[in-house]
Amino acid sequence: MKMKTVEAFKKLWPERLAALSVESEEDMRKMIVVELNDELTHPRVRKTKQQKLELAVKRIEESELDDQEKEDLISFYRKVAAQID
Repeated sequence: MKMKTVEAFKKLWPERLAALSVESEEDMRKMIVVELNDELTHPRVRKTKQQKLELAVKRIEESELDDQEKEDLISFYRKVAAQID
């Protein structure tokens, strides 16, 4: 599952140069933490972690990934979100 999930993550974000450099599940986890914490957005306009998670899940569900890839990525996002509570 691990490398398949990394490859699915890269397919989900083809326009993100940083996503293309992800080589491991740990790299992917770090990027997801930044995304869920909305660290690249100015503090006054940041969304909550829950809002960011909902947006990520929606993007995954609406993507061209196959059902197993979607399930694995959503599970991974939720696991990371739970760890940064």
